[in-house]
Amino acid sequence: MPPVIDAHVHVWTDDHVRYPRAAGQRDYPPPRFTPADLFAHSKPAGVEKIVLIQMSFYRFDNSYMLDCMRAHPGIFGGVGIVDSDAPNPGQAMKALAAQGVRGFRVVGSPDSPGIHAMWRTAAAENLAICSLLGPEALPALDRMCRQYPATPVVIDHLARIGGDGTIRDADIRLLSALARHPLVKVKASAFYALGKKAAPYTDLKPLFRRVFEDFGPRRLMWASDCPFQVGEGHQYAPSLALITEHMPFLTADDRGWILRRTAESVFFRP
Repeated sequence: MPPVIDAHVHVWTDDHVRYPRAAGQRDYPPPRFTPADLFAHSKPAGVEKIVLIQMSFYRFDNSYMLDCMRAHPGIFGGVGIVDSDAPNPGQAMKALAAQGVRGFRVVGSPDSPGIHAMWRTAAAENLAICSLLGPEALPALDRMCRQYPATPVVIDHLARIGGDGTIRDADIRLLSALARHPLVKVKASAFYALGKKAAPYTDLKPLFRRVFEDFGPRRLMWASDCPFQVGEGHQYAPSLALITEHMPFLTADDRGWILRRTAESVFFRP
């Protein structure tokens, strides 16, 4: 199997002095998930590059993610978080982009001026707006995509379809409707949290195939969503195996895009 990119991982440290949690933010188990902890899972699976997603309890302080990126040059890409209510969120995005961050999560109302400024900056700088949302929020995302057609967008975790255990055709249609926007891509990820929520996750095959047929391999990317993928009895390898072993309709070229090249084109470009 060719080298793989894991397009969605969170890391954090138990050093609360150097890297404090933001005020009012709740902690998550485990108490730490550092790059060393991550590599114990990812390297045996053949993963060579990883996209770090800013952990929510650090809020707008991206220091730990950036320090990890600097400590492991060429290994980590980054998705940051900026304060959309600050006077100039676009400038904050550019400052992080200068340090290798290529995507941004949006925090706040989609109707706020700051969120619109982020979408405009993302279009101008070729940075991705990374959307963590459920099916009910897809129509609002569709409206933003129509308003800002030049903005790259990445939808996390198959839009959390099946998060309540039921995969609804209506929800799949909402996600598939966004395929008409050519700059929208989708992460096939967080399998532990979708459908039956049990390895080998093959109940998700029909959902994945529908999304594959609508978006195509060049607009899909695999990701684990560690450390949550390796908690509560789940393991890393079955998440990857759903793509490598249980999707016989995929060609080698399809897998090459889903497992590496799509994420590389978004998060590891110069």
